[in-house]
Amino acid sequence: MDGTATDRFDTGLFEAGRARLVSLAYRMLGSAADAEDAVQDAYLRWQAADRRRIEVPEAWLTKVVTNLCIDRLRSARARRERSVGAWLPEPVLDGDPVLGPADTFEQRESVSLAVLTLMERLSPVQRAVYLLHETFSYGHAEIAGILGVSESASQQHLHRARRRVTATRRHGEVDPAAALRIAEEFFTAAASGRTERLVELLTDDATAISDGAGLTRTMLRYDTPQRIAAIARAGFAPSAAKRHFAGGTPAVHSAHVNGGPAILFAVGGKVFGAVTFDLAHGKIALVRGIADPSRLGRLNEAWRRYEPGPSVLTSW
Repeated sequence: MDGTATDRFDTGLFEAGRARLVSLAYRMLGSAADAEDAVQDAYLRWQAADRRRIEVPEAWLTKVVTNLCIDRLRSARARRERSVGAWLPEPVLDGDPVLGPADTFEQRESVSLAVLTLMERLSPVQRAVYLLHETFSYGHAEIAGILGVSESASQQHLHRARRRVTATRRHGEVDPAAALRIAEEFFTAAASGRTERLVELLTDDATAISDGAGLTRTMLRYDTPQRIAAIARAGFAPSAAKRHFAGGTPAVHSAHVNGGPAILFAVGGKVFGAVTFDLAHGKIALVRGIADPSRLGRLNEAWRRYEPGPSVLTSW
């Protein structure tokens, strides 16, 4: 095989595993854009490496991508950008390849916005061990080789990560159709000003957070069902001013984002706002408002190919 043919073969080998690498990086970083960048950096290292000395390409590439992600998480810039109260994961429409494997509950849960947020409470190494073991089914001997730690250290990292994740998450799987109906009812109740119904749909300890459309470095946070209901009513009530701000009359659609229910606002085929919901015991435990354009890039890429159902409201 000549050099050109070898390069084509090796490039094909990398591309065959790209989707898995991107899904790993997305779980590590919580950003589709950053995940793509990390995998592209791995490709450059793959091209520069003496590939004849790489016995198991999948293992080599997994090691490179994982450690590139750890380096990104440890960087001073990342620590500033991801400081407590100033970070949300990037939402992704269900069906997007970046979400990766979804055969088991653990795999589906690992890309939920709730768990991606919980990952911020773990150290970069704990995060890597948890995802490699729980989502990608790597054994501790393999993880030790990837991260350059002992098997016992890998086991300890997994134990600590599991304890933090399981202690904080609220629920198991929720019926997707039922969850979507609750999200739609919350939006329609807010748009029509039915405060009592909004409060009924929320858990007693519900929380709402918003990225302020990227206009603030600090997350806006609201506690108590009554406060959340008031904010939702003010935010979702139709008005000429909101249509002017949006650049037209928005189409409002429900969709599944990262495995959970969401309400999406779009004008001219572009999503400019997403509201996602975490449910517990049939009620809404957390509402996220995401409108920072830097967090909606991947969602908009998928939206151009997406065929949404009827609008939640005929006019807004």
